Amino acid sequence: MAFIFGKEMTKEALLKRVGHISQIGGVRIAELQDGLERGVRVVDVITGSGLQYTVLVDRGMDIAWTSYKGVSIGWRSHTENLSPFFFEPEGLWWLRGFHGGLMNTCGLTYAGAPCQDASTHLFMKEENLGLHGRASYLPASNLVADGYWRGDDYIIEVSGKVREAIVFGDKLVMHRKISSRLGEKTIHIEDEILNDGWQESPFMILYHINIGYPILDEGSVLLLPVVKTVPRDAQAEDGKEYWNTFQGPQKGYYEKVYLHYPKVLEDGYGASLLLNEKMKLGVYVRFDVQALPYFTEWKMIGEGEYVVGMEPGNCFPLGRRTEREAGRLSFLKPQESKKIKLEIGVVEGDQEISQFKKYLGMD
Repeated sequence: MAFIFGKEMTKEALLKRVGHISQIGGVRIAELQDGLERGVRVVDVITGSGLQYTVLVDRGMDIAWTSYKGVSIGWRSHTENLSPFFFEPEGLWWLRGFHGGLMNTCGLTYAGAPCQDASTHLFMKEENLGLHGRASYLPASNLVADGYWRGDDYIIEVSGKVREAIVFGDKLVMHRKISSRLGEKTIHIEDEILNDGWQESPFMILYHINIGYPILDEGSVLLLPVVKTVPRDAQAEDGKEYWNTFQGPQKGYYEKVYLHYPKVLEDGYGASLLLNEKMKLGVYVRFDVQALPYFTEWKMIGEGEYVVGMEPGNCFPLGRRTEREAGRLSFLKPQESKKIKLEIGVVEGDQEISQFKKYLGMD
C-alpha cells in the first residue's frame, strides 16, 4: 500500500485523486544534450516520498543525481556524466569520467587498482588492467522503464543488460533491475551476472556508493558493524582509530581506505549507515553478505572532493592480481550466473534512526 503525504492509500483511493499516476511518481526517459555528456540516455525516477534519482542507462545503469526532499544525497564529481565514448581504460584514467553519483559499478572482470595480471584471452598470457574495470562505462541494452501495480503497491522499475565481452575471451552479461515502491525512500538493486561464454571467467564487482555533503559533514559518523578492519596503507594506518568519524574539508587530504569484514546481521545481511545527527538524516546500504562478503570504506575529506564511499563487494579494490594471490578472486564457470541484492535508503528522524541502530546492533 502506498504511503503518500503521511497516510496509507489503496490503489483505488489514490487513482480517484489523480489524473495520471505521474502526478505522484513514476519514470521519465530522457537524453543529456550538452558538452561531454551529450547523447547519454537517462531515466529519472520519482518515488512520491521525496526521493528522486537518475539512472544512467549509457553508463552501466548506475545512479547519478539523487536527492531526498530537496537535499542532495550522492556526491557529484567535476567530470559530470561523461559519455562512454570518452572512456580511457589505461591506468588511472577511469577517473576522467568518475562522475561519483550515488552509485558506480566497478567490475565485471576486474576492479580496483591498476595492475598486471594473468589473462584469460586466447592470445595473451598477461594483460595490463586499469582502475575499476569497464562496467560503469558500458551502455545498457534491452531498456525497460515503467511502473505497474502489484495489489495496492505501485512498483517503479528500470532494467537493462550490460555486456562486457571480447572475441577469444571473457563474456559476462549483467542484467540489472533498479526499483522503488511508490511512497517509499528506498532503492532496490537486483543484479544477475551471467558468464555467457564457454570458458571460466574472473568475476569482480564492487558497488561504489558515494555520499557527500550535506549528509557528510563535520560530526557525521559511519555506523558499520564489523568483525575486522584493516587499513589499506600507511596513510590509512595513521588515524585508523577514527575511521568512522569525519571532520570538515581538509586541505591537501590524501584518501584513506579501510578494508572491512562486515558482521552478518540477524537477517543474513550486512549494513552500514552514514548518519548526520544534527540533520537527523542518514543514508544506508544493506547488502547480501553471501554475495558481497567484503566492505571498503573510501574516506576522502579533501577540499572539493569531500565524499565517503560505502562499498560492498566480492573483492577489495587492491587489483585483480592481489585479490588472486590473497585467494579472494571469484570466478564464474561457463553459463554460471550469480544473483546479488542490495538496497540504498534514507532514514529520517529520531524514531527511524533508533530503529536502524537497533537493527545494526549498535543502539
